[in-house]
Amino acid sequence: MEERRKSERHSLESTLVLKRLDGTSGEQVSIDITDVSKTGIGFTCSEALQIGAVYETFLKIWTQETLHAFVEIVRIVKEADKKFNYGCIFIGMPEMDNSRIMVYETVQNMTKNN
Repeated sequence: MEERRKSERHSLESTLVLKRLDGTSGEQVSIDITDVSKTGIGFTCSEALQIGAVYETFLKIWTQETLHAFVEIVRIVKEADKKFNYGCIFIGMPEMDNSRIMVYETVQNMTKNN
């Protein structure tokens, strides 16, 4: 499979809560993040979400801070254990929050090279 990501991905142990913005659901869903970059996140979830849908997120990062962002689902893969693997891009993330993720990427890369 050809790599199409614009930014390098890193794993991050955390959870976040999604809330659909179009009003069809106010349900909050916990997910497990599998990778994160400055342009988006990948995560697994047992709930069926829709491709193209925009969700409000509260992402808890490694510094224990919570980043508020909006994400659009761009990829869905159904896994064997009744879970879904999602890929999504950040929409309108503030530059300061984006910089925090880039710092994390830099630290991860330095750790790999040592």
